[in-house]
Amino acid sequence: MEFLFGTFATDELKLIHHRAARRGLQHRFEIRPRDPLPAQPIRLVVWVGADVSADHVACYFTADGSEPRGAFGQAQSGQVVRLERVDVAWDMLTWGYGERWEGTLPPQAEGAVLRYRIGAWAEGGQELFADWPQEKRVVERAARAFFANEPIPETTPAPPDEGTVFDVHIDRLQPPEWARQALIYHVFVDRFYPGDGRAWQQPDALSGFYGGTLWGVRDKLDYIAELGATCIWLSPTWPSPSHHGYDVTDYGRVEPRLGGDEALRVLVEAAHARGIRVLLDLVCNHISREHPIFQEALRDPQSPYRAWFTFDAREPHGYRSFFGVREMPKLNLAHPEARAWMLEIARYWLREFDVDGYRLDHAAGPGPGFWSDFRAACRAEKADAFCFGELIDQPTSLLPYIGRLDGALDFQIAEALRKTYARGEWSEADLERFLARHEAFWADEGDFVRLAFIDNHDMDRFLYAAGGDVGALRRALERLLALPHPLVLYYGTEVGLSQRWSTRDGRGLEVAREPMRWGDAQNHELLAVYRTLAARRAARGSIE
Repeated sequence: MEFLFGTFATDELKLIHHRAARRGLQHRFEIRPRDPLPAQPIRLVVWVGADVSADHVACYFTADGSEPRGAFGQAQSGQVVRLERVDVAWDMLTWGYGERWEGTLPPQAEGAVLRYRIGAWAEGGQELFADWPQEKRVVERAARAFFANEPIPETTPAPPDEGTVFDVHIDRLQPPEWARQALIYHVFVDRFYPGDGRAWQQPDALSGFYGGTLWGVRDKLDYIAELGATCIWLSPTWPSPSHHGYDVTDYGRVEPRLGGDEALRVLVEAAHARGIRVLLDLVCNHISREHPIFQEALRDPQSPYRAWFTFDAREPHGYRSFFGVREMPKLNLAHPEARAWMLEIARYWLREFDVDGYRLDHAAGPGPGFWSDFRAACRAEKADAFCFGELIDQPTSLLPYIGRLDGALDFQIAEALRKTYARGEWSEADLERFLARHEAFWADEGDFVRLAFIDNHDMDRFLYAAGGDVGALRRALERLLALPHPLVLYYGTEVGLSQRWSTRDGRGLEVAREPMRWGDAQNHELLAVYRTLAARRAARGSIE
């Protein structure tokens, strides 16, 4: 079994997801329309679980970006709208009756920034604020135990808190046109190419440094262009103690071992000269434990940075982190100063290095509200910046990101292609039925770019999953490049790069990040097939 969807890896984890989402008071950014335009009323939907009594539900909101405050239906800042009970429904998996409540926020002018909080209470009782319980926190705790081969703990939610402040920007932003037909080449910088005249390093383990650089990416731009790529997605380029770079210690400069600031500037300029855009891989959810900001917060409880994180004795290391990983403390991006800091980081690299946008790691971590501010900040800096997320989730959980991100990686398509061509679990008819329904599901939901792919740096390479069957890889590439989606090609897939071990046998995800093959080590027949498919795709796009 593949774990493309880690927290959904087993039926038990799927049930935990469902139960957490149907307990307590849940809004989960469920609005209609998904991406409101100026002068459109906004319909709110709230679920009151079987474990909560509610005689009243109210929405406290502001339209100027300020913090909404209120209690028991009275606004302390901003305005209040009451919701009405519209339905009672039986939920089998929580084994009880829940209620659906709805209400309407008034139309807003272009440029308004709505922020709102939703509360519910019974007469004489405490007011509870949505979203509680937080599905993500409940499921992460269960998933940590599953992947550590430990018993999955009881899923009792944490005590209620102030809930979520939900965000909606009233604008006319749409995904940039260039991204809709993009062919993005995903480069894992340390493993791609050291540069002309430089040799690979030979670390003792795959988690070590192999010596790939941004100069090396620059030196291979002609190769990338010949693949039909219109964009390059670089793995994280900031200073980091790891080979992968997803634990950043300094967002203000480029990692020296990758070539430093100069190498990135030269690469972007050279790529743009060839008509190729460049995306950075930005981690907003967490930073490195070695980052000076976190170290100060850890040492000094009175530090102004303390509130930028969530220190909690119930957490494995005394603070919230990325899936309990000690080295990756989670940022509290609900804190205004922490949020402003991260937004300026995003603006800086667009402004000073002319990059074209971001692939956003673990986008579910900060949640949809943060990305409303993020995309608006990026577009104010660069009008055609592209911001897409890594959202490893079920399709319905991606809907709240419409109008907040430009799009997301389509893990459902990746899973379907791997089931069909790598593992042989589906027939071609199964695949076509899935794709037809998948497109129908998204057709009326809003303008959201979904990027198709068959493998990446966090899963077994396609060729390994297919047992080394190059024919299966060719068929998968043929179907992938026939899709009406922007595509992502993971470095080396086009030349038959595989791996020695599975990502599931305890050696870590780095087993799927072997150094790129060059010269005679490449499968030139497969490369020629891929180039033909890419050229055919480009010609089809120009005709359409």
